[in-house]
Amino acid sequence: MVQEGVIDKETMEVLRADDVVTRWYTDTDGKKIASLFIAYFHTQRTGKTPHSPKNCLPGAGWAPVVNDRILIPVKGQAEPVEANRFVVAKGTDRSLVVYWYQTSRRTVASEYKAKMYTVLDSIRYHRSDTAVVKVTIPMPQGASDEAATEVAKQFVSAFFEKLTPFFPA
Repeated sequence: MVQEGVIDKETMEVLRADDVVTRWYTDTDGKKIASLFIAYFHTQRTGKTPHSPKNCLPGAGWAPVVNDRILIPVKGQAEPVEANRFVVAKGTDRSLVVYWYQTSRRTVASEYKAKMYTVLDSIRYHRSDTAVVKVTIPMPQGASDEAATEVAKQFVSAFFEKLTPFFPA
């Protein structure tokens, strides 16, 4: 980790998350950079729900260039993490954004599936907690989508096993 992020008060009031982590990481060479953002919601019963990056990024001026899904193999998981993959542009800047929704039981890419599981988990477990996990890879001029995607996959694979114990069982 090279920097702990700060979220301003206005953004936190809109986000309404119960806990937030925002950090910047780099590899040992200092060349590959990734940001990690996690917004955790203890309950969605009070109307506090994760904001989809599909809505927030365009609202902040980032135009989607690519919008699809990827599978990320992670240590300790039988199935890979399915995540949304966005390549976004703002002027001449480009970034790769990978995100999914996570609980202690599962990871889900689809906003609709995440909502469905919220209802089912509320009925079965009396719980509606969730988090949105977002990884952003800045893309230097001329960088390929595939190279940035590979960096994102390596980064997620490196931290995923350490992340899951933080979600309440």
